[in-house]
Amino acid sequence: MLTNYFKIAIRNIKKHKFYSAINISGLVIGIACCLLIFVYVKDELSYDRFHSNVENMYRIGLHGKIAGQEIFTTNSCLPLGPTMQDEIPGVESMTRLNPFGRNRGVVFKYEEKIFSEFNIHYADSNFFDFFSFELLAGDRATALKEPNSVVITESVAKKYFESEPLGKMLVIGNGNETFKVTGIVKEAPTNSHLKFSALLSFSTILDDPNEIFPGWTGNSLQTYVTLNPQTKLEDVNAKLEDVVAKYVGVELEQGLGINFDEFKKQGGIYSYVAYPIVDSHLRNKFPDDLEPTSDIRYVYIFSGIGIFILLLACINFMNLSTAQSAGRAKEVGLRKTLGSQRGEMVWQFLSESFVYSLIAVVISIFVCYASLPYFNLLSGKQLTLEALQDPMFFISAAGLVLLVGFLAGSYPAIYLTSFNVVEVLKGKVRGGMKTKGVRSSLVVFQFAVSIFLIIATMVVYLQIDHMQNKNMGLDQRNVLVLKNVNRLNTQRPAFKNSIIEQSGVVGASYANNTFPGANNINVFRAKGVEVDHLLMKYYADWDHEDVLKFTIKEGRFLSKDFASDSMACIINESAMREFGWTEGVGKEIIDFNFETPQTIQVVGVVEDFNFESLKKKVMPVLIRLTEQSSNLYIRYNGSPKDVIASVEAIWKQYAPGDPFEYVFLDENFDTLFREEQRLRDIFTVFSSLAIAIACLGLFALAAFTTEQRTKEIGIRKALGASVTNLSLLLSKEFVILVLIALIPAIGLGWYLANWWLADFPYRIELSPLIFIGSAIVSILIAWLTVSYQSIKAASAKPIDSLRYE
Repeated sequence: MLTNYFKIAIRNIKKHKFYSAINISGLVIGIACCLLIFVYVKDELSYDRFHSNVENMYRIGLHGKIAGQEIFTTNSCLPLGPTMQDEIPGVESMTRLNPFGRNRGVVFKYEEKIFSEFNIHYADSNFFDFFSFELLAGDRATALKEPNSVVITESVAKKYFESEPLGKMLVIGNGNETFKVTGIVKEAPTNSHLKFSALLSFSTILDDPNEIFPGWTGNSLQTYVTLNPQTKLEDVNAKLEDVVAKYVGVELEQGLGINFDEFKKQGGIYSYVAYPIVDSHLRNKFPDDLEPTSDIRYVYIFSGIGIFILLLACINFMNLSTAQSAGRAKEVGLRKTLGSQRGEMVWQFLSESFVYSLIAVVISIFVCYASLPYFNLLSGKQLTLEALQDPMFFISAAGLVLLVGFLAGSYPAIYLTSFNVVEVLKGKVRGGMKTKGVRSSLVVFQFAVSIFLIIATMVVYLQIDHMQNKNMGLDQRNVLVLKNVNRLNTQRPAFKNSIIEQSGVVGASYANNTFPGANNINVFRAKGVEVDHLLMKYYADWDHEDVLKFTIKEGRFLSKDFASDSMACIINESAMREFGWTEGVGKEIIDFNFETPQTIQVVGVVEDFNFESLKKKVMPVLIRLTEQSSNLYIRYNGSPKDVIASVEAIWKQYAPGDPFEYVFLDENFDTLFREEQRLRDIFTVFSSLAIAIACLGLFALAAFTTEQRTKEIGIRKALGASVTNLSLLLSKEFVILVLIALIPAIGLGWYLANWWLADFPYRIELSPLIFIGSAIVSILIAWLTVSYQSIKAASAKPIDSLRYE
């Protein structure tokens, strides 16, 4: 019986090649999108789950608030981990990392080979007992135990060593410190929030820990703990509050002059928070993580898009199947007359749907393999073909065969088998008229989804354009940034002077902050006022204003002409507002970040400039003077290639044995919009696919409707109707459906656009033009889709139309 059903299904597919091609094409697009999004979502949800004890592993973050300024950071202090293990019941183990080469490269040398390596960390000796990274060579228990030990990844080992690396000596860092290779570790999986090129033994820097990690308020480490499975997370976080009050409170009182209870009464917050390690990637409240994070909301959005695109493809199948009901009515009538039961015929029509689904899924798998590199570019992933060879991928594909087959075929099967035998044999069943309302509703749904995606794409495009073209308060164009210039030591002034003399170089400035971002956030007070304020502080030389082109709102910038500027500072407008001043020049600020607090004088106020993501308001900033630092900002004119060549030549004169590293400032800032750009690209691609699927269905429906009205068209044309009139008559019904679809699409688009834009302090206003433009685009697409069939039918000779039957 089943074999017979499938034979009939294949026969019908061959008989209606045009409509079969439309159905299969739509299903292939929908299923391929669904499978790729499944792989994407699976990868997003798999982050850090390869660790053997992951369900009991937690990270520690810090939530702080002083004078209205909030801090969320993954950093914690040196004594926190051991104290938690000793004093909080249920904490079974802990390990710590100190990111050494997080924002800059670290020089590695072996004989004549010299490179910069990134993602270098100092790690506790129990690192490999705590985490499940695969150690290929060396002892997990002792690899990071001794001072000056290093564990390197496979790729780093191949870069430096031609033979067995264990026991070899690597020179690491600007201090030319020697480390012994004690282990080789496999590269961290791509779905890990913690990636590294090398791990240095933490004991190397613990000879005088207070010098590097000052007490309980020196937060620069990553702390991880494991909890007993019976321990509740809320109990641990409650105990952490006691630990903070006991230890941090003492240091805060020494630094701020008020006790911890008074600090909290003033609205201050200083709280360590434990959270699951598996939340690091998608549910992380801390923006400064070791690796770029994502957002669980985007997983929901992409999953929703995949489901909707699959639904659009299924709707095409349902619409065409029910529209062709007249052609199948006699078949149903004859089968019923010959004794076929309705249940048997339902299975027959469902089997046709399953055949369509099976063919589409098989083709979709090949489409997934072919399009994976492009999908990686679109999603920012590094998925390999292994992801498409996972058993879960094929289980999902098999599940889609059943789901799509049932979803797309159930309504047509039930409808087509509901015909009354007598009416069918009398010829009273017309071309799907009973289902016209259902078909119209489904077309409205298809275009509502498509129009919503058009609106979403336009909103994301406009918001990104707004952010990229917003006046950021500094000129990031034509600025080259040399990193790790502190390797030059005392030669830095001479190096800068040589750079300035090069053709095409406009100016150069040393600064210790790596834009975009805030490297140091410190506590300050206005002199004579017992209120604390958090400001981002960095050091720069007197040419900084000329290179980054700040706008001076009040006073002047730091200058070599004033010896007193060593105890002076520049603040931005946000800092002036933070202190409650209407004028800044001449005011005095206490800088607590020294053994003895320093009083510094404000000599200038600059216009607010964005140095972080535009998802944040501009932080208060304080700039102090330095004559040399770790980054050299170079403003240039003309060809960047020529400037790089001349600067590199100068670098090789001063540092012949060190790698030349540079970035462009505007490219650095572009990374701030990467997540939004990815969202824009995904919306663009998927909205295009959704529209394509909807148009495929509309095109086929228009062809079928035109075919059903061939005789009517001939009569109207014989009576004098023009091609234009007939074209408008045939197109009007579908355009009306698109107009109806605008109502839910605009409502949903407006609501979700406001929800997404709420994250941006600097956002576009939702203009009616966005929705009007989306409406015009969708109507034009629908009209162009239908008009081909309409004009073709209206242009035919009346004699051919009247001979149709």
